[in-house]
Amino acid sequence: MMNLQTLFALEGKTALVTGGSRGVGAMIAEGLVAAGCRTYISSRTAADCERMAEQLGDYPADCIALPADISSIEGIEALVAALSRQENAVDILVNNAGVAWGEPFATFPEKGWDRVMNLNAKSVFFLTQKMLPLLKRRATAEDPSRVINTTSVLGSMPNPMLAYSYCASKAALEQMTRNLAYDLSRDNVTVNGISPGFFPSKMTTHIMEDEVANRAMLERARFPRHGKAEELAGLAIYLCSRSGAFVTGAIIPIDGGLLLSC
Repeated sequence: MMNLQTLFALEGKTALVTGGSRGVGAMIAEGLVAAGCRTYISSRTAADCERMAEQLGDYPADCIALPADISSIEGIEALVAALSRQENAVDILVNNAGVAWGEPFATFPEKGWDRVMNLNAKSVFFLTQKMLPLLKRRATAEDPSRVINTTSVLGSMPNPMLAYSYCASKAALEQMTRNLAYDLSRDNVTVNGISPGFFPSKMTTHIMEDEVANRAMLERARFPRHGKAEELAGLAIYLCSRSGAFVTGAIIPIDGGLLLSC
């Protein structure tokens, strides 16, 4: 007989969520902690990490701040080394840290391309690579470790909204997710992508504060509203729990039907 309490439970698991101090990363981190997973949240600003860890401190599972700048290989290695000093195995890696750059095509700068591609795509690859020894340690075919990459509907839809490098980075991340899923299955690690639509975050603040732009974005979806934290958290919990153990290589939109209108 199925037990729903254990089907979606994450007690005894350990996770690292990059970009976990706010926005989508914080929503996912809260879901993991609520499901019983000991969760490390990382971002460049220590104060932001500490603040979010304190906000999530009422859950039974621990939330621990582990600030790092993963925009360079050195920063990635420092983060993995710091985590390794506290944990000998990690069950879940959420690659969520990201940045955007908006500028018209005619004036879009090289630095706006390189900064976005380095963090949104390159750092995901190398953090996953450096984390693999920790991810493999407890992983089995029946209970694999999980990698979740935060992609975006903007990686799949034709309107770049002036965010040319952001869209390209998320499209690249979708294909990287499939390639990593193919390769890391041999290590008993699943790799999936979550593709959010319009959720409240720092990246969407400029749209949400503009009444006309906000309405125009909402009207494009089949369910014209903002996504909720519990909906994003629920999808992450599913992918990380027993119920999602047989899913790998999937890019799952959570967008209220936004892509259906493209």
